[in-house]
Amino acid sequence: MKMYAQSLDLKDDPAGIEEYLRHHQAVWPEVTEGLRAIGIRSMRLFRGGTRLFVVVEANDDFDPARDYQRYASSPRTVEWDLLMRRFQQPAPYAKDGEWWTALEAIFDLDWYPASSTSAAPTRQA
Repeated sequence: MKMYAQSLDLKDDPAGIEEYLRHHQAVWPEVTEGLRAIGIRSMRLFRGGTRLFVVVEANDDFDPARDYQRYASSPRTVEWDLLMRRFQQPAPYAKDGEWWTALEAIFDLDWYPASSTSAAPTRQA
C-alpha cells in the first residue's frame, strides 16, 4: 500500500472555515465513492488553525497523476472540488501552480525495527 501526505491552507475566515467543516460532516456520496473507485483505501483530513493536512493510503498501483484525473472525470466530484476551493488556498511553501502540496516523509517508526532493548525502562519507586 502507498501512503501520501499533503497540506493546504484554509482562507483565514472563521465563517468560511465553519462552513468547510460542515461540508466535511456530510461529504457527497459521489465524492467518497469516486475516491474509493480510483484506489484510495483510506483518507484522513486534519486541521490545525487554517492548515489542513491529509493522509491518503492507496493501492500499490495508484498513480496520483493518472488516477486523480479519473476522479475528476465525474461532474459531481468536479463540483465538490470547486466548492471546496472557495475556502482553500495553497500553503505558503507551495510551488507555483500547486494546490495540495506533497509532504516529504522524514520519520516513520516502521523504519526502526523493534528490539527487546528499546522497551521503555520500568519505573522504580
